[in-house]
Amino acid sequence: MRRPARPRANVGGGRPVPEATFPRLEAPGPPGPLPYARDVTATPERIAANVAEVRQRLGDAAVAAGRDPADVHLVAVTKTVDADAIRAAVAAGVTDLGENYVVEFRDKRRALEGLEVRWHYIGALQSSTAHRVADLADVVHTLAGEHATRRLAGRAARAERVLDALIEIDFTGERTGVAPEDAPAAAALVASLQGLRLCGVMTVAPITDTPEGARLWFRQLRQLRDDLREKHPDVVELSMGMSLDYDVAVQEGATMVRIGTAVFGARTP
Repeated sequence: MRRPARPRANVGGGRPVPEATFPRLEAPGPPGPLPYARDVTATPERIAANVAEVRQRLGDAAVAAGRDPADVHLVAVTKTVDADAIRAAVAAGVTDLGENYVVEFRDKRRALEGLEVRWHYIGALQSSTAHRVADLADVVHTLAGEHATRRLAGRAARAERVLDALIEIDFTGERTGVAPEDAPAAAALVASLQGLRLCGVMTVAPITDTPEGARLWFRQLRQLRDDLREKHPDVVELSMGMSLDYDVAVQEGATMVRIGTAVFGARTP
């Protein structure tokens, strides 16, 4: 499901508005049931088959575009997915997991301690919880607000961590993210901060009638990435594409696709 529109706060300046707040986190306790987890419709066997099918389609799209399938990474979106289903996906070969909400992210990491995976934070980065994200994530896709970005970097640096970081780009003026014209200033700021390694850009395409309708937005993100690389050679990642449009995203150069439903099936109400 696409994120609803939110107030925008840009790293690079321009059209700044206050960032949304986030409820205070509860003190950590022993791992227990995940109260927000909903059962998924897929069995472990079905999850394994789904992972294989998604990987096949990613590979086919990459080959059709003249790309190496190994350059496209599946990030399985585990928002509200229970721990057993996540373990099934990892057993099927998934190595990258994406979480949207900080409290849920914290609990998942504790419940799944020991899994050899790379954790991605793909939810809106908030000033009030950026320090928590710095403790939990290996990759952060959603840098937008300057205060949150600085807090994320500061916490990571103090912990002697370096997080892979992507700037979220909003082409519509209606979603969270940095406006494309502000991206160069945002990239300069992120690249200057200890604790972060600027490695790419991310976008969420507007909902369209068909997957083909998302192509324009993916193509614009690829061009923006290429422009940023002139000053920031490490900016190679393109995080774009979800369950409904990931084939098109790969054709347009996606290196990370964020897929939930196509892996885990629909969540129960």
